[in-house]
Amino acid sequence: MSGGDDLRWRQRVSSGGGALASQRHRTLRGTTPPADALIALGVAVLLIGGAAHGQTPPSAAEVAGYRGLHAAAAQGDVDAIRRLIRSGADADARDGNGRTPLHVAAFLGHPGAAQALLAGKADPGLLDDQRYDAVTIAAVRDDVEVVRSLLASGASARLITSRYDGTALIAAAHLGHDGVVRALIGAGAPLDHVNNLGWTALLEAIILGDGGPRHVETLRALVQAGADVNLADRGGVTPLAHARQRGYVAMVESLRNAGAR
Repeated sequence: MSGGDDLRWRQRVSSGGGALASQRHRTLRGTTPPADALIALGVAVLLIGGAAHGQTPPSAAEVAGYRGLHAAAAQGDVDAIRRLIRSGADADARDGNGRTPLHVAAFLGHPGAAQALLAGKADPGLLDDQRYDAVTIAAVRDDVEVVRSLLASGASARLITSRYDGTALIAAAHLGHDGVVRALIGAGAPLDHVNNLGWTALLEAIILGDGGPRHVETLRALVQAGADVNLADRGGVTPLAHARQRGYVAMVESLRNAGAR
C-alpha cells in the first residue's frame, strides 16, 4: 500500500469500521517512503483519540434534557428563541460541553435559529470545549445553508479553531466540502493559514483528500482564490509534489496551470 493509500485507510478507520482493520492487514505490504512516513505520523497524531478531541454534537439524551434557549435552538424554533431573548435569556449560555445555543443550532442544521440567535446578540466567536465555533461546526457538517446564514449574520470565517489551531476553511478542505469552501473564501477566510501540523487548506485537500471530484473542486476553488500553490509542508514537500505522489492527475494539472513548482 502506498503512503497515500495508507492515509486514506486511516481516515476510513477513524470514522468507524473494524472490518477495515483486517483489510489493512491483508493488503499492507512494502515500505513507506520517508516523506510519506512523516505525513503518516502526522495523520496518526491527528486521528489518535478522534472521538475525544473532534467535534462533539449533542447526544439525544442531551437534547432531551435541554431547556430554554438550548431547547429552542435544538428544535429550530425561531419564535421561541426570539421570545426567550426578549425575556432576558442568556444567548450565550453553555451546556455541559460548553456548547452555546448557537453551537447547537449549527450542529443540528437550523439556519433560521442561528440567525435569530445572532440577531439576539449571541456571540459567534465563542468556542465549545473542543474549541469549535459555529461556522466550523457547520463547515464540517457540509451544511452550506447554515454556513452562509452564519456568515451573512455576522459570524467570522477567520477564527482559529480546534486543537490543531486550524480554521473552518482547513476543516472543509480536508473533507472536500467544496461548496462550503467557496462560501468561506467569499467571506474572507485566510487562504494560507498553517495549522500546528504544518498544513494549509490546500495541502489538506491533497494529503487528506481522496483525489475525487469534490476534493478536486476544493483545490480549484483555493487556487482560483489565490492560495499559495508553492507553500510546502514542514518537510519541504510542495502541494504539487504531494499531488504527483498520489497520482492525482486533475490536481496536478490545476496546480501546474497556477504556476506550482
